[in-house]
Amino acid sequence: MQFFHHVALKVAQKSLRKQSTHTLVLPASNRLRSSKDFARTTKTGHRVTTPTLVLYLLTHKNFAVEPQFGLIINKSIGGSVTRHRIARHLRHALRDRLTVFPNQTQIVVRVIKETSSYTTDLDQALSRAAKKAGV
Repeated sequence: MQFFHHVALKVAQKSLRKQSTHTLVLPASNRLRSSKDFARTTKTGHRVTTPTLVLYLLTHKNFAVEPQFGLIINKSIGGSVTRHRIARHLRHALRDRLTVFPNQTQIVVRVIKETSSYTTDLDQALSRAAKKAGV
């Protein structure tokens, strides 16, 4: 009897963990995945540079309905663990700013240099890019 109680408790904890992690990440519909979209945004979008980031913003009526974000983090920044930690941090920061940008917007963030906090540079770059693009 104790075994079944223990298993039921573990299953309940696992399902709660799954529910909580899905609310913390950037939704799949807001992620930029296609290499064509990355290329189009980085080549024709409005570019804003900060000491640690380069941000590209592109708006077009033929894009997906929701704003989409993409990340470029080169190996020169660090190892796999470092790059993924930076990506998680940036995705979390972008998720909090989803409502700031209008629909049909694509944004690519390229990390140039490692720092302890990207949120201030990200906010600065997003506001300058929005002003540049007239969003």
